[in-house]
Amino acid sequence: MDDKIEGKWDQGKGKVKEEVGKLGGDKSTELGGKVDQGKGKLKEGLGNLKEGLHDDERVEE
Repeated sequence: MDDKIEGKWDQGKGKVKEEVGKLGGDKSTELGGKVDQGKGKLKEGLGNLKEGLHDDERVEE
């Protein structure tokens, strides 16, 4: 799966996890959700970077 798509997916799962933690009063789950969202944003950024590099390679050819 593409890094950008995986990143978005991880962000969505993290948001759900965060909300479940808030509703249940579980700070650990809430924090875990925030961490998952951060990892998702990093992965999405990596995907954007890879895509940009790939596009640059095409232009140079």
